[in-house]
Amino acid sequence: MTSTSYDTGATEWQPFREPLRATLTRTIGIALGVGLLVAPRWGGMARWPIVSAIMLWPTLGGHCLELWFLNWLRPRLPRDRGVQVAARIALWFLGGVVLMYAMWLTARTFTGRLPAARPAWWIGGLAFIGIELVAQLVLRLRGRPSIYDGRG
Repeated sequence: MTSTSYDTGATEWQPFREPLRATLTRTIGIALGVGLLVAPRWGGMARWPIVSAIMLWPTLGGHCLELWFLNWLRPRLPRDRGVQVAARIALWFLGGVVLMYAMWLTARTFTGRLPAARPAWWIGGLAFIGIELVAQLVLRLRGRPSIYDGRG
């Protein structure tokens, strides 16, 4: 397997690679954990598997969105850090809106009815930005590249 790097002037972007097993372990584990916390509020523990499946949208779907940014979009953007950060946050917002509606429709599919009310479109975007900022903070605290240090 060859590794391609993208020269952006001061920074050479390395494509993000991670073993599939590590990705699935992390994203499914988070979905199961959040499902465990949320299920009692969404109809009881009998719904834990359904709630966990719905939570795969922000965990696994969010991971795929981040991979797309890191490996495809970021190398094609101008080098300016402000542009990079603005593009990433905009992508998180748009992705969050899409992921929220995917969660809503998945809930409908599993339950045969729509959840109480369709949330306002912008809530998913803001929520996903918040989730990603926390995830990036965890990366930063672990000494890994993140949005906070300009390396990730």
